[in-house]
Amino acid sequence: MLFPLLRSALFSLDAERAHGLTIAMLEAWGRTGTPPAAPKGDPRLRINVAGLDFANPVGLAAGVDKDGRAIDGFFGLGFGAVEIGTLTPLPQPGNPRPRLFRLAEDRAVINRMGFNNGGLYEALPRAVAAKRRGMLGINVGANKDSADRIGDYRTGVEQAAQVADYVTINISSPNTPGLRDLQHGAALAELLAAADEARRMPIQRPPLFLKVAPDLEPASIDGIARAAIDNNIDGLIVSNTTVSRPDLRSPHAAETGGLSGAPLAALARQRLVDFRKATGTALPLISVGGIGSAEEAYARIRAGASLVQLYTALVYEGPGLPRRITRGLARLLARDGQDHVADAVGAG
Repeated sequence: MLFPLLRSALFSLDAERAHGLTIAMLEAWGRTGTPPAAPKGDPRLRINVAGLDFANPVGLAAGVDKDGRAIDGFFGLGFGAVEIGTLTPLPQPGNPRPRLFRLAEDRAVINRMGFNNGGLYEALPRAVAAKRRGMLGINVGANKDSADRIGDYRTGVEQAAQVADYVTINISSPNTPGLRDLQHGAALAELLAAADEARRMPIQRPPLFLKVAPDLEPASIDGIARAAIDNNIDGLIVSNTTVSRPDLRSPHAAETGGLSGAPLAALARQRLVDFRKATGTALPLISVGGIGSAEEAYARIRAGASLVQLYTALVYEGPGLPRRITRGLARLLARDGQDHVADAVGAG
């Protein structure tokens, strides 16, 4: 009930400053121990993906809490999983400001952050200390000026695999020049083989997910799917932000960077369907992009997603959104006579 007032106050600030303030508030909330314990939840929403038991299929996407400062706070909002990062081996400041723009008229965001983060070794102790009231993912990337980007991913996976419940390889950000080139051909196969080898280094071997871009040519999709299967990837996160520009009304529409939020929904849905066709049931899929309601989350699940992730909708819908979506999913399953959310995956 208070969120409209809070949103008005936050929207009066620069977008990046408001984001930082939100993270600080959730970090403080988590430290005080006031976030509610993870609810027992509706057993119909429990789902096993890549050998991990998720209390519900609604997760926080990478990019919200890059440095893992508010893990406990985000779990307190009711997420079944929290994914931190993208983390690079070395700290980096990211691109010059301003680099984050609200498109309020479109319920969207454009960012060109550029993997700004304090580095892998600063964030991992926070992940170790987190209470873990759900699955914790760590999303890793390469430093912008790295001479060996595959080596950066190898380092990131090896270190994160010792802490995370799952590790995500992010080669789909549009804000690091040349990064998306790793999604294709021999470069992709080499990267995935190196990442698979690196995550086998610790005693525990967490699942390894690959995050792909929505701006893929249809011919690329089969190649990515085959490379992922051949190199023991455990799931695909479909998808990151888009460099395309559908019709937008905001004065910030011409800003460069990745577009997320409601205008991305149609493209994200299509890419989910494309990867479902390309993989069959060989790989679980996690859908991201333009999800802001239980109905949209349910549509993605029926289209083949085992899990969904949120980011931009939180800006506009507020911190109660994860619980509203999980309650809505339970109602939709009951409406359709489904005993378990896993039964709805791909049912559409």
